Amino acid sequence: MMNNANRSIGCTVTQCEYHCGNENYCTLDKINVGTHEQNPTNVQCTDCESFKANNCK
Repeated sequence: MMNNANRSIGCTVTQCEYHCGNENYCTLDKINVGTHEQNPTNVQCTDCESFKANNCK
């Protein structure tokens, strides 16, 4: 896990490689947000395309 929190990007997905340890921030400088829907209409239609599964258990 990285620990250089980007305080401009909040994140609660602790299973992500880029989550900042025990702080609810991302460690990336920039993320990509996308959608899996043709016509997104609510928050559930959006995705963090920068997500990378944390393989540490």
